[in-house]
This record gives sequence, C-alpha cells and structure tokens, in this order.
Amino acid sequence: MFHPELSAPPALPEGGLRVIPLGGLGEVGRNMTVFEYDGRLLLVDCGVLFPEDHQPGVDLILPDFAPIRDRLDAVEALVLTHGHEDHIGATPYLLRERPDIPIIGSKLTLALTASKLREHRLRETVQHVVKEGDTLAFGPFELEFVAVNHSIPDALAVAIRTGAGLALATGDFKMDQLPLDGRITDLRAFARLGEEGVDLFLTDSTNAEVPGFTVSERTITPAIEAVFRESQQRIIVACFASHIHRVQQILDAAAEHGRKVGYVGRSMVRNMQIASDLGYLHVPEGVLIEAKRLPDYPPEKQVLISTGSQGEPMSALSRIAQRTHNFVFIEPGDTVLLASSLIPGNENAVYRVINGLARLGAKVVHKGNALVHVSGHASAGELLYCYNIVRPRNVMPVHGEVRHLLANGELARKVGIESVVIADNGVVVDLVDGDAEIVGKVDVGYVYVDGQSVGDVTETELKDRRILGEEGFVSVIVVVDSVASKVAAGPEITARGGFWGPGAFDEISPRILDAVNLALSDGVTDTYQLQQIIRRTIGRWVGDTHRRRPMIVPVVLEA
Repeated sequence: MFHPELSAPPALPEGGLRVIPLGGLGEVGRNMTVFEYDGRLLLVDCGVLFPEDHQPGVDLILPDFAPIRDRLDAVEALVLTHGHEDHIGATPYLLRERPDIPIIGSKLTLALTASKLREHRLRETVQHVVKEGDTLAFGPFELEFVAVNHSIPDALAVAIRTGAGLALATGDFKMDQLPLDGRITDLRAFARLGEEGVDLFLTDSTNAEVPGFTVSERTITPAIEAVFRESQQRIIVACFASHIHRVQQILDAAAEHGRKVGYVGRSMVRNMQIASDLGYLHVPEGVLIEAKRLPDYPPEKQVLISTGSQGEPMSALSRIAQRTHNFVFIEPGDTVLLASSLIPGNENAVYRVINGLARLGAKVVHKGNALVHVSGHASAGELLYCYNIVRPRNVMPVHGEVRHLLANGELARKVGIESVVIADNGVVVDLVDGDAEIVGKVDVGYVYVDGQSVGDVTETELKDRRILGEEGFVSVIVVVDSVASKVAAGPEITARGGFWGPGAFDEISPRILDAVNLALSDGVTDTYQLQQIIRRTIGRWVGDTHRRRPMIVPVVLEA
C-alpha cells in the first residue's frame, strides 16, 4: 500500500496523463489531486485535515505543495468539487503562492471559498462559477461537471478529457433518492460517460466498508421531531457549519414548534448567511433572531444552532460545555443535539464534550443513542451500482483511510474491473494507452499550520510537545570553572509537569556534580559535551527511579 520501494517517477510519456494525489489517501481530509497532461497541470480540490490529540498546538494540516511549487505557473486551474473544509480549506494557502490561479466551482462552493479568501486578504482572485451540465476548457483539459448529491448543496463530480482519455472524479457523493433539495446524483450522466468510455474512475471510498445504501437525509426528521416534541426547555443543536441541509431541518422544526433560532459560532453565522443569500437555505419568517436576544424568550421557545460537533477545543459547543462561553450557559433540563457523525480521531474530544454537558444537567442526544445523522458518502451498494453503470477501464479509490481504499478496490474487482490502482499520497499514477499503473513516488508530508506559522512545525517539534504534555520537563543548570576544572555552582534542578515532591532530586544532585567534575578533570570543556553528560546522568536516574521520560534541558554556564 505504501510502496516503500518506489523511486522518483520517470518523465511522463508523450500523450499520457499523470495523476498525483497530494492528500486524501490514507486519511479522511486534506483532499488534493494533481492531473498533468502535455506539461500542464490541473488541480482538483485543496482541503485541510484537522489535527488529532497527538498533534498538540496544530490548527490545521495542509496538503504538501512541494511537488508542484516550482511548477505553479503551469497550473491551468483549481477545481473545487464542493464546499466542505476538507476540500476547500487549504485554497487560501495555495493562492498565497500564486494568487491568479483560476478557481472553478459551483455558486455555493465559490461563495464559501471566497469568504475564506477574504480572511486571508486575497480579494483579486479569478473565479469561474459552473453548474451541472457545463463544460469548460483550460489548456489541454476539457472539463464537464456532473451533479452529485452530498451533505452540502451544489456538489459536483468532474469529468476530465485529455488526449490520454477520460478521467471521472466523483468528489464526495451518495445516491440519496429523496434529497431535501431535490437534487440527485445524475446517474444518467454517469451512464453516458460510461458509454463514451471512462479510462480512469476516481471514487469516494469513505463508506466502502458499509454494506447496502446510505439512507436518506429525510430519515432523521422523526428523531429531530422527537427532540422538539419532548424538550421542555432550551434546545442546542451542534452540527458542521457547512451542513445546510441539517440547519434547514432544524429551522423547519423550530417554526413548527413555535421556537426562535439563533446561530452561535462565527463560521456558522457566516456560512448560513451565505446560504440564505444565495437561496440554498430557506429561513421561515420570524424564526431567526440574533443569538444574544434569545434570553428575551422563555427557555421552551429557544433553539441555538452551534458549531463544535467534533469537540474542537475553541468551538462554541466546547466553550459551552466548559462554561466559558460569553453568553450561553447550560441549565439543567436543556437538550443538546449532536447532529453529526464522528470524524475518525475525534472520538475522545467529542465524548469529553458530551460528558461535560451531561455533568451540567443537559440531556445529550447523539448518534450513539438516536438516529440524528446520516452519512454524506456512498455505501458499498451505491459504489457497486456506479461501477456497473460506468464500467471504467481503470479504478483509483480516493478519499479514505487505507481500509476504505482497499474495500473500495475490492468492490471494483467484484464487478469484474481488473485494473484497480491502490495508491497513497505522493504515489504517481500514469494513464498511458488506456492503462493506469503506478510509476513512482514523490516526497510529500504533512504541512502544519500553527497560528501564523505555516510549514515551520516539524515532526521533531511535535514529539517534543507530546513529551512536554505527557512527561513534563526537567531543567538542570550548572556553572563550571574551566580554569579550575571544577563545578563552580549547582546543579540547580527545576521540574514541571510531574510529581516531584520536596527533596526529589537530593539523590541525583551529587551524582551530576561528580559526573561533571570528572569530565572537567579529564579535560572536557566543551559546553555541549558537558550538557550531554548531565542529560544522560539525570535521564537514566529519572527513568529507573520514577519510570518517566521527561524532556531534559541541561544548561552549562561558564563562571
């Protein structure tokens, strides 16, 4: 799967199409794929991945632009399939490097992207609004857009025609036959493209392990109705700030039950305003008010729609659970509805929030105890259906963890598709004369955003942060007199982040003193060497005595 044997790819054969995933394979997020033909590049999606517990201090994780950084002038366009963060969130960081890359997407997708670009002070960008059925040509790439159903409106698949053949990238999709907005996945277009001949089919793998068909968004309406019918006090709903369908269901239920709704969280307010302005969200008259005005109404008339369904530490819901929100405070009897699934890796954070809310007296309704969320991704039955309609010559599963990619590839094989390419980020796939195969690999890694820093945080620094958080640190200061070849003062030992009682270092202090004096008497005067002696001496003692491995910071000063 990870192809450790691969080296740098050869030159792309004339007339061939090269595909390089820079993110989204082996993970759920950070989606970005490069298509190369005749020396020109087309990018599909540019998303972010959210950090996990073992990546402390990291705000976002970006695709690695390094393989294309010196070829950005060859980029014809960036196609954004839909408006979720894992497909658009890294776009501002790409446009920082070349602001005039044309961006292509649906009306809603580009509106959500534009708000992110403004935050990064990128205003003079080139944008092309498209809809299903549209075709555009950028350099050697002819693009056709196909409607697909997903958990956000206006999602598109893209068919990419070049001299090497036809590639079809689904983006994220499912086959909801009763969607809330009436916009279904255009299987007729998929079949038509299949008749034309799809040479490479890049398919969403997220639910490939799930049997059957993903149920309709409408199936959760009874659970939402039950919450509104049974709740005697305030209702707080947490969902993705881009889940317009879910917000629509909450607004409709609030109108039916005579409740007022307020949005909490900057991204929720912004995205819902965009969706409403563009006609994707229909707000019943008199229902929506400013969140700070909700206390003017009795609790049984209040609904808050909040961000934070994934337990993000700084989100509105997390601050509510910690009682640090500036105006929302949980009261016993409130109902909190977590209307989302769990993104892998977020489970602990979400359950911390659930426990915090329950401790404050709230009733928490979530996917574990009610049908309050359905997936936005095609399950195995839908993928099989698509394979049988499209009948592609080659399949390349994308968007998913390793197990998802493998399961998706196995589905393709079951319907008789023999050429299935299971790749990883950075693995180079060439489509030549109708056959797709892996030809090499380029170096790609995680690019961490930490505050204003982009790409400066390394894995070594993250390891240091983990050690600090889990094991604490010990600093040792020693002053030496090189002329006299002895310790002039110290060791002075300070520790944080562990159980270090009074006199905890009385036993090791003389050993450090002896080790440094011995080294000095042997003619060792290099500060770095003396620091290493201190590090080894106290490190062995702490490990043997306390079974801990703290970060050790030795400091040697000259008298």
